[in-house]
Amino acid sequence: MTDILPKNLHIAVLMGGWSAEREVSLTSGNGVADALEKNGHKVTRIDMDRNLAMVLDNVRPDVVFNALHGCPGEDGAVQGMLDLMQIPYTHSGMVTSVIAIDKELTKQQLVPAGIRMPIGKMVKSADVFKADPLPRPYVLKPLNEGSSVGVAIVTDQGNYGNPIGRDVTGPWQEFEELLAEPFIKGRELTTAVVGDKALCVTELRTKDGFYDYDAKYTEGLTEHICPADIPADIAELCLDYALRAHQILGCKGTSRTDFRWDDELGTDGLFVLETNTQPGMTPLSLVPEQARQVGISYEELVEMIVKEAL
Repeated sequence: MTDILPKNLHIAVLMGGWSAEREVSLTSGNGVADALEKNGHKVTRIDMDRNLAMVLDNVRPDVVFNALHGCPGEDGAVQGMLDLMQIPYTHSGMVTSVIAIDKELTKQQLVPAGIRMPIGKMVKSADVFKADPLPRPYVLKPLNEGSSVGVAIVTDQGNYGNPIGRDVTGPWQEFEELLAEPFIKGRELTTAVVGDKALCVTELRTKDGFYDYDAKYTEGLTEHICPADIPADIAELCLDYALRAHQILGCKGTSRTDFRWDDELGTDGLFVLETNTQPGMTPLSLVPEQARQVGISYEELVEMIVKEAL
């Protein structure tokens, strides 16, 4: 990387918080902080609590590296506070964060632009105990959680009952409303964008079940094939969709777009599931892995993200 940041920046790394993704955020944040210190910056590590504004007012960093995952660090709340405090920060701004964390709002932006996404509908959790909202198999997921938190795949075998049992463990016990989408069979793909460049495509092959929270963050449960062994036209379409999603949503720094690909249907079988505006930066995370694949080290990656914030 030719354009390096000054070595005397004071960077506050926000991590932790109280979302379902707290532990992942702590791992991401400490990895980022270690890299920034290695690069010669002064780093203040902040495990976010509800006194964050007071803490930041005392610390007064040059820039904040937002390593939070989930709400309120990824949904626009923290971004709005940082805007009011006039502190620069990494990753996407408030409006983009509000839209991208909401799967239905994201569809309203991307589908009219020609980006294929599964079309579902919002359902009351109480209604799934009466009848299926869609033909099986289908997926139920919270509207604004990341890392596959709370995702349930309802199959023809009736693995949650038929209809779904009120007392069976699932997202319907935690959320009043859920997004129901058709289940897309096939392969799990993902593409990271850094700055204005889509990096490459990774295929994710889980050893058991689907690519859920445990599969994402437990070593050995998922095989990362990077670059993915897929036809050139599918790889090109993934790169195109990911970059366009990044641009349409107004993402900054880095994002990661996740896909399902029904390989029996060619390009017609590729669907965007979501765009993550603050992807993980853990040792198992996909953005650092793809960056390495194209010749960008972890330390260079965090520098690039901070540079765009400034």
